Amino acid sequence: MGTVGEALRETAIINLTGAITMVVDDSPFSAEITSSALLGFGIRTRYSCRSAPEAMEILRGTEIDLLVVDCEMPGMDGFELVHWLRRSGPPNAFLPVIMTAAHIRRSMVDKARNCGANYIVTKPFSASSLLERIVWVARDTRPFLEVGEYFGPDRRFRDGEAPGDERRAEILRRAEFEARNAAAVMAGPEAATGSGC
Repeated sequence: MGTVGEALRETAIINLTGAITMVVDDSPFSAEITSSALLGFGIRTRYSCRSAPEAMEILRGTEIDLLVVDCEMPGMDGFELVHWLRRSGPPNAFLPVIMTAAHIRRSMVDKARNCGANYIVTKPFSASSLLERIVWVARDTRPFLEVGEYFGPDRRFRDGEAPGDERRAEILRRAEFEARNAAAVMAGPEAATGSGC
C-alpha cells in the first residue's frame, strides 16, 4: 500500500476520463481549443467559464480535479483567481492548476509561481504538450507550503526538472557558450584563440 503523496510510478496508467475539469478563458475560441485538446485524451470539460467570478461560484462548492485557466482576462485575471483558490479552503485549495498565456514573459512565470499555479503553458500549445503537462501535474509530489502570503506547491523542483524542453534564453545561451568552448578546447589552441587560418 502506498502512502498519501507517493509518486506515481513511471509505468502507472493515468485514467483521465473521469476527471472533473474546468477551463476558464474569456475567449470562447481559446476555451474551445483547450476543451478540444482535453477531449482528445478523454477529458471532458465539465465547466467552461468566461470569467474568474463565474469560475469562483462553481469552485466554492464543487470539487474539481483539474483547472486550466488563462492568465490574462479582463477584470479579475487568472493570477488573482489562482491566488483566491489557494486560500479558498475545501474543496479545491489543493486543486492542480495549469495556466495558459499567449505570450509568456519572465514576469508572468514568476506571477504564476507566486500565485500557486502548478505550471504555465504558452498558447497555442499542441495537444501532446498539454498532455505532457497534465501527466506531470498528476505525478507532482511537491508538498504544499504556506509562507507569508504564499500558499501552494513548493516552488522549488528537487527530484528533477519541470517537464518539457528548456526555453529560457539565458540557459540556452549559457549552454551554447559552454558547447562552443568545449569544442574549441577539443580543436586545440588555434581554435580557442580564433586564429586558425
